[in-house]
Amino acid sequence: MLVRDAMSTVVLTIGPAHTLRQASALMSARRVGAAIVLDPDADGIGILTERDVLNSVGLGQSPDTERVHDHTTTDVVFAAPAWTLEEAAQAMAHGGFRHLVVLDHDEPVGIVSVRDIIRCWAPVRQHAPA
Repeated sequence: MLVRDAMSTVVLTIGPAHTLRQASALMSARRVGAAIVLDPDADGIGILTERDVLNSVGLGQSPDTERVHDHTTTDVVFAAPAWTLEEAAQAMAHGGFRHLVVLDHDEPVGIVSVRDIIRCWAPVRQHAPA
């Protein structure tokens, strides 16, 4: 199975000036654990994850004043839609992260998460009739 088969194609994109509270509200509303950060003043694509928000709050920083820019991961590892799920899982395990931004011709087309991979690999549960 390939990344294109497992990835989420509805991707949340946010700007670097959003507060962490605003980003968290958007992520919560979309039920996603990561958002792509597009900064018109910077090269490349960044990612903000729920772990980034948690780390900030854990340090006692205010989600109302902290900006996404200061918590964005910019050394992002990207996946291609044609990668196998094994390749994606290896990249995640090697890098110690749970999300990969999927690029097609340098454009973000999705995000694949550990949860997405598990859903594909786990057998579908059959409920016995009552």
